[in-house]
Formats: sequence, structure tokens, C-alpha cells
Amino acid sequence: MTLLRLIVREFVGLFVDDEKLALSILAVVGACWLLVHAIHGSAFSTGLLLVLGCVGVLIASVLQGARR
Repeated sequence: MTLLRLIVREFVGLFVDDEKLALSILAVVGACWLLVHAIHGSAFSTGLLLVLGCVGVLIASVLQGARR
């Protein structure tokens, strides 16, 4: 049972290790959803926002981690 608990904890840790990164990515995805459904943006602008937003969030997270 202890091994199963350890495996589950490690698996969950893969996804919620950095809460700020996860919330930022969810915010980018939410902004893309808003662009598509509320503003009726084009697929190109939505895709561009998604790619640039995720890359920007990742760079910010790496820079913040390097400062620690």
C-alpha cells in the first residue's frame, strides 16, 4: 500500500509541481477560449496567442526558478 501511495504522489507531482506555472498555463488557455467564443477571433490569432502565451509563461517560470 505504501508503494501505491508513493506512485500516486509522484504521478500527481508531475502535474502540480509548480502551481504558479499550472495556473498561468490555465490562464493562457482561458484567454484563448475567450478569444474564440466571446470575441470570435480567427484560428490563426488564437493559435498564436496559445503558442506565444505558453512559451512566455515557460520562459518566465524558468527565469524565476533560476533566481531561486
